[in-house]
Amino acid sequence: MKTICIMCPMGCPLDINKVGDKIVVTGNTCKRGEIYGTQEFTAPKRVVTSLVRLTSGGVVSVKTDGLVLKTLIPEVLSEIGKLRLSAPLKIGDVAKENVAGSGVNLVVTEDIK
Repeated sequence: MKTICIMCPMGCPLDINKVGDKIVVTGNTCKRGEIYGTQEFTAPKRVVTSLVRLTSGGVVSVKTDGLVLKTLIPEVLSEIGKLRLSAPLKIGDVAKENVAGSGVNLVVTEDIK
């Protein structure tokens, strides 16, 4: 598997392979690249960002407060699509706890009066 490391501005081109029981990451120039490459190969995760409808009309931006397995992202987005929030909202308010059973919360990223 080939990917670009996003852990620092270097953007090292990583080559990630499984050799026996071991994951081998090459192309990284620091330890963070090896850690990122191993995670990306075994269980890739992402922060999910989206918009939630407001009951008064309009939308509010939200994001997960931690990393979500890529395989869970469709479920997270499905739950987000069903949400409706009411003002007032402030940055950091929890819109949904443990979204899609991911272990992370969905939080508001803007103030709405």
